[in-house]
Amino acid sequence: MKKVVLAYSGGLDTSIIIPWLKENYNCEVIAVTGYLGQDDEMEGLEEKALATGAAKIYIEDLRKEFVENYIFPTLKAGATYEGKYLLGTSFARPLLARRQVEIAEAEGADALAHGCTGKGNDQVRFELTYKAFNPTLKVIAPWREWNIRSREDAIAYAKARNIPISASPDKIYSNDTNIWHRSSEGGILEDPWQPPPESIFETTVSPENAPDTPEFVEIDFEKGIPTKVNHKKMGAVALLSFLNDLGKKHGIGRVDIVENRLVGMKSRGVYETPGGTILYAAHRELESLVLDARTLHFKDSMAPTYAELVYDGLWFTPLREALDAFVDH
Repeated sequence: MKKVVLAYSGGLDTSIIIPWLKENYNCEVIAVTGYLGQDDEMEGLEEKALATGAAKIYIEDLRKEFVENYIFPTLKAGATYEGKYLLGTSFARPLLARRQVEIAEAEGADALAHGCTGKGNDQVRFELTYKAFNPTLKVIAPWREWNIRSREDAIAYAKARNIPISASPDKIYSNDTNIWHRSSEGGILEDPWQPPPESIFETTVSPENAPDTPEFVEIDFEKGIPTKVNHKKMGAVALLSFLNDLGKKHGIGRVDIVENRLVGMKSRGVYETPGGTILYAAHRELESLVLDARTLHFKDSMAPTYAELVYDGLWFTPLREALDAFVDH
């Protein structure tokens, strides 16, 4: 093994994977980070990757492509997983994995690596995309190989090698953030009887602390795509960012769900999707006005299938593209 391209976030898992790959595969590691709106995670990312042993790092702003080509098609389809989850992590992975393959091919790499655990959905989402675009590249999934069995073990591994990390035994939540949503899992959330502590929320205020006075917003759609807010034309990223700020202020978009993972487990996730929740509500009301009954009812019947495809990592499949064709008709 000469060169491995790693999907890199700078979090606990991928931070320890760089030295682990070098120790166990004696290879050069190239890190790839897609900027999808995770502002707090980007500071010092390049320096951190290089300091932990990466030969180089690609950091690419993928927000526009993410919103236009992944978020908005899912919004148009009205897809929600198990009636509540707006798929914020699910449709981010195919975009990142495809770009990882493209960089691996350009770099002449032998393999692809990711930091997804063996119990989660993301390992499947990444690897199905890898296989869709280049099945000849070897896939390395350290969580299925090494003897690290918990986040506590991973923290100890990092400390033993002086790898800077933000996680600690007392800060054990797993988070994923992008321009569409923020998710929180683990820790006290693994007890379904415990309410999520207010401290885990970052992109929404508590409804109890939201303004008592309503704020009205008008959204224009063209062929199912939002284009204007309050009569002002906006690009996709700017529009979603504006609605995120509005939704955050008014305590919109919190969801607490126990979902069925595609690997057969149940998992509790707490999600914040302020702008997305506004868009879903507006788009649904518009459909109620303009679609005839049979078209609307059939679209409602196929939306769960669309959501399952996205959730299960089957973005790049003929069926999802066929469902898009129906929605676009």
